[in-house]
Amino acid sequence: MTHPQPESGHGHHPGGHDHEDEHKHEHDHAGGLKGFVLSIFRPHSHDAADSVDAALEASSEGIRAVKISLVGLGVTALLQLAVVLVTGSVALLADTIHNFSDALTAIPLWIAFVLSRRAANRRYTYGYGRAEDLAGVFIVAMIALSSIVAAYASIRRLVDPQPLTYPWIVLAAGLIGFAGNELVATYRIRVGTRIGSAALVADGLHARTDGFTSLAVVFGAIGVMLGFPLADPLVGLLITVAILAVLRGAARDIYRRLMDAVDPDLVDAAEAALREVPGVRSVDSVRLRWIGHRMRAETELTVDNTLSVVQAHAIADVAQHQLMHRVPRLDDATVHVNPSTQPGVDHHAATGHHRP
Repeated sequence: MTHPQPESGHGHHPGGHDHEDEHKHEHDHAGGLKGFVLSIFRPHSHDAADSVDAALEASSEGIRAVKISLVGLGVTALLQLAVVLVTGSVALLADTIHNFSDALTAIPLWIAFVLSRRAANRRYTYGYGRAEDLAGVFIVAMIALSSIVAAYASIRRLVDPQPLTYPWIVLAAGLIGFAGNELVATYRIRVGTRIGSAALVADGLHARTDGFTSLAVVFGAIGVMLGFPLADPLVGLLITVAILAVLRGAARDIYRRLMDAVDPDLVDAAEAALREVPGVRSVDSVRLRWIGHRMRAETELTVDNTLSVVQAHAIADVAQHQLMHRVPRLDDATVHVNPSTQPGVDHHAATGHHRP
């Protein structure tokens, strides 16, 4: 809670609200095949309608998701490695090494979720939630590296074609790689969307790109069995384009988090909640920002200038309570209360020259 002034303020409120009255909003969804494809490359989130966990529970759920997906990808890569030892396929070996290395990208995200649970201190006064966004930057870089590796391998195979032995076994291994990565991707994206972690969603998209590279192995093996040896590198180039599409979406989401962007519907929900508070004459400003998978708010309200500090503070308290219930994943809110204007009185004389 900020120090009471003629403009009363309100700060931290104990967490753990159920957000029973969350703002509801509707989006138009593409149907049929188009909707399915868009859902793969751009998973949609109804942020304002999601159920909300406490910050600690969300971090624990994120850690659990990372652990499970790490094991899933590890098992997938081990199964592929067994096939590599039987067939000697260089393409599948590259995909296996890729899956092993990409499974390890879960480690920085794991560390980020652990760090986000640390309490705020005098140096990191907002806590360590931003560690998730830093992990997201690393994951986006790994997706970009995946596209480069896929493009390089495909172009090299076009320039220097190599015979593929035991293509049906390689096909089976590619299906294993695709299935394992897609299961992990779906799980990460679902959990990341539920707890509001852009980094975990990006990591899920990363696993999905790895599944695409495994799928390239499948289509390449089918092409070889049909007598078209160049099918493998050509499909690889198409998969590279798909990875770039995933990269664009993941990079956009992480960039927006780093730049404190929020869904405008959340701002609308906050303003609507504040206008319903008895005694609020106007909502002067609302600012929202993500810190990891949780959110903070700052707002300025105008109330009647005849109110006492205690009365103004009571309005601020109700306003803060409204925000905690109506804005999903909101951990904290600071409410600054301004008195309504009076002729010949400047209520911001001391700070007016600092305002834009």
